[in-house]
Amino acid sequence: QVQLVESGGGLVQPGGSLRLSCAASGFTFSSYGMKWYRQSPGKERELVAVITSRGDSINYADSVKGRFTISRDNAKNTVYLQMNSLKPEDTAVYYCNAVGSTFATIGDDYWGQGTQVTVSS
Repeated sequence: QVQLVESGGGLVQPGGSLRLSCAASGFTFSSYGMKWYRQSPGKERELVAVITSRGDSINYADSVKGRFTISRDNAKNTVYLQMNSLKPEDTAVYYCNAVGSTFATIGDDYWGQGTQVTVSS
């Protein structure tokens, strides 16, 4: 059974930090690119960060560049999102997404249930 379980969300003051984790199971994690998305009420889901299956290529949305860092540990089947210098506009539900990146897994697309991040004083 495929599972992606996010954790680490919560309430933080502006300027603070949080580290999100997404633990994967039920599939070959090292064969999947991983993404973090976020969605605020009334807004479309936004792609935040992307990391390839081997971690050799990373990209960020302009809105989080220089503040967020995506990383992965294939031995632990986990992807992380370190979020620093948080702003109120970062408030959203954050989702991790696994996308197949090999011939055998192309087309696979798995989602976690999301974790709430609230940035407020």
